[in-house]
Order: sequence, then structure tokens, then C-alpha cells
Amino acid sequence: MSIAATTTRSRSFGRAAVYAALFLIIVIAIFMLTSTASFAAPIDPTDPSAPADPTAPTDAGTGGFGISINGPDGGPSSAIVTLIGITLLSVAPSLLLMMTSFTKIFIVLGMTRNALGLQAIPPNQVIAGIALFLSLFIMWPVFTDVNNAGIQPYLDGKMNFDQAVAAGTEPLKHWMLSFTREDDIALMTRAADLPNPKTPESVDMITLIPAFLISELRSAFIIGFVIFIPFLVIDLVVSSSLMAMGMMMLPPVMISLPFKILLFILVDGWGLLVSALVKSYNGG
Repeated sequence: MSIAATTTRSRSFGRAAVYAALFLIIVIAIFMLTSTASFAAPIDPTDPSAPADPTAPTDAGTGGFGISINGPDGGPSSAIVTLIGITLLSVAPSLLLMMTSFTKIFIVLGMTRNALGLQAIPPNQVIAGIALFLSLFIMWPVFTDVNNAGIQPYLDGKMNFDQAVAAGTEPLKHWMLSFTREDDIALMTRAADLPNPKTPESVDMITLIPAFLISELRSAFIIGFVIFIPFLVIDLVVSSSLMAMGMMMLPPVMISLPFKILLFILVDGWGLLVSALVKSYNGG
């Protein structure tokens, strides 16, 4: 009974599927006939348009590509100022070492530490910090002149970049010339195979910077030699006393170090040293 019912249902489903397929075929045929008829309908041709008159060629100009570095108020744009600031920060250590009093002060403080016999007291970070802030103290008037002569006029749009650089380097160049020996300038001029300048002011910065650095090294070593003399006398006296007492196995540094520190404190060594370094630049 169930098998007969199943067979009947299958036949009914097959007939329905056949009817649906026939209906779909008839709909598709009607659609194609309608479309063909619509596409086959004649269309009236349109008249061709008249040709346009030729236009004269425009002036091509000189071409090229440019970037405006000035803002709407005539001053430099913020992007250019940021780029210049980042560049200066990247070369700031080199500028600090070669164009300020930092090198001389750092060498003198380091030689003073060695003359006392202290290897790591004060540490290099402390010596570098003292040299940095003493250099700022000494160079502050020069930095103020550089700011007033070159930086502020450039930021206000009164000068272009080249004019600002030329005006801003003049105070620094004048200060460096005050502490540079003419022999060192002549040395660097001969090394560059250049003719001798008529005046020190006509020397360019490329020649002046190494000449200034050599002069600073010479002055630093002279001051360091003078500082070494009293401490060397103490070492000699202590060594002779130990030899006379037969204490040859006792390191003289252990005995002379307290006396050198005591002498340095009694004469106010740090005050004398700092004041001497600052006064050495007052003539500039």
C-alpha cells in the first residue's frame, strides 16, 4: 500500500516538473521574440555635427617645479621651521664641541680630576654637565646676538634663509676670532692650499672652525699643565718621605691623595678654576 502511494506521488511530482519546465520555456521564447522585435525596429539617423574650429596653441611657459617655503604672512612655514629645528638638533653636539667653549672647559676639568688622582670622581656625566652650563653662561651674549641678528628676522619674514645665515654667523664668527691664534688660521689656510687672507675677518667659517678648535686645545693643555704642578710637588714630597722611611711597598698615591684634596679645598680650587675659565673668555 505504501509503495503504491509513493509511486503515485513520484509520478505527480514528475508531471509538475515537466509542466513547470514547459512554462519556463514558453516565457523565455516570448521574451526573446519581444526583444528581437524591439531591436529590429528602424531608427531614424541623426545629422552629423559640424567640426569645431581649431584653437590656437597656448604658451607652454618655461615649466619647472617649485616649493613655497614661506607662510601666508611672509614668514617661513611651520613645516620648514620644524625641519630646520630637527636638523639643528641632529648636528647640535658637533656645533657644541667645535664652536663654543665646551671643549676647553671639559678638558681642563678632566685634567684637574687626573691631577688630584681621582679616576672616576667626579664622573664624566658631572664634568660634562658643568662644562655645558658654563658654556651656556659664557656664550649666552653671543647666542642672544645670533638670535636678534638672524633667527628672529627670518621668523618674521624680513630675511630669507641665506641672509639669515649670513647675519646670524657674524656674532659667532667675531667671538671665535677673538680666541683663535693667527698661527692656527695660517696653518689651516696652508693645509687647504688657499691664499693667505688679508684680514682675519675675511676667513671663512670652514677654515675658522678647525683653527679655533686647535687654539682651544692649546689653551686647555696650558691651563692643565699649570694645575698639575702643585699636585706633582705633593707627589714628589710624599714619595721622597716614604723612600726615606723605607716604606717602598706603600703606594705613594694613598698618602698623597688626602693632602692633595685638602690643598684643593683650602685654596677653594673649584671656585678658582671656574672663575679662571670664565675670565679667560671675558676679553672676547
